[in-house]
Amino acid sequence: MAIEVEKVIEVIVTVGSLPAAIQPDDDIYDAGFSSIRALQLLTELEDKFNVTLPDDKFSLARTPRALSTLIEERAS
Repeated sequence: MAIEVEKVIEVIVTVGSLPAAIQPDDDIYDAGFSSIRALQLLTELEDKFNVTLPDDKFSLARTPRALSTLIEERAS
């Protein structure tokens, strides 16, 4: 199951109220994503892609591309 990075970016932008110009390899926290919203992001990604993401791996995946890869790994 290939997860499109753009779909992950859509969720990040929506949850984090970030500008839509965030790129696949941008650090979402450097781009202005707040750590307070991380739990909401985790929940939204799990719901949208029907996966369970381990907290330790989720916290290390700081870019949309890394999150997309993690979701793909967990979906297979």
